[in-house]
Amino acid sequence: MISGVVDLHVHGGPSLIPRHAADPQMVAMHRDAGAEVVVLKAHEGSTAERAALCGPDVLGGIVLNSPVGGANPSAVETAAGLGGRIVWMPTTSAANHQRTACSEELSIHRHLTFRLVPVVDDGRLREEWSEVLEVCAQHDLVLASGHLSARETLVLFGEARRLGVTRLLVNHPLLPFQEWDDELIPAFARLDAHLELGILADLVQQPGGRLSKELTRVYPSSLLVFGSDLGHADYPTLDEALGPWVDELSRHTGEARALEVLQTNGRALLGIG
Repeated sequence: MISGVVDLHVHGGPSLIPRHAADPQMVAMHRDAGAEVVVLKAHEGSTAERAALCGPDVLGGIVLNSPVGGANPSAVETAAGLGGRIVWMPTTSAANHQRTACSEELSIHRHLTFRLVPVVDDGRLREEWSEVLEVCAQHDLVLASGHLSARETLVLFGEARRLGVTRLLVNHPLLPFQEWDDELIPAFARLDAHLELGILADLVQQPGGRLSKELTRVYPSSLLVFGSDLGHADYPTLDEALGPWVDELSRHTGEARALEVLQTNGRALLGIG
């Protein structure tokens, strides 16, 4: 039994994608599996309100897809006021996602179609995102990459740092559609960007693809966090999947470092001690 887990990426219902259960039941299932802190995410918009109804140590945020208006600083301000801690950049609205939507690792999103929300043009962050980043900085929020490519994320994070955002998170970096390149590691590390190791990302990885555990060999361990990305009805629950996944991670990096990823680093990123 693993305890004290901080899971930064949990999907419950209601949702336009099939989920195992509604948010309260998903939180209870995660608690039973050893999760102490749960962060709810929904591609459809804000989970700040939903998290507030699920008890202590349940947090939410907002995904800036087209249903909330994309680069909408008012939506971010509202989510922060309601206790939200993470701002995810566009996922299914991201140009990178829509360009690669037929890839196998994105198959679970194929029936979720949102309008395009552009973020980076010609290697530069679009102007409308500056105010969003300023709100993130003002409220000390975590800025997460969503489904941007690795190079788009680096552009975003560089500008976010310039505007005062200090909490940065790359979601499931090794999924092929995000075009991770180890040559970018020094740049991400200089920004103190955290990388998310996750169960679903490993489950949908194609044969021969790189699994989360490999990042422990190439990236600072203090900047690695856990986000299961579980909740989809066609994939295991945390109770079913966590033990084997942690065993594999521990064999690769040692138990102490594995527990750091699972228990400690996520709290530091969220700023909850």
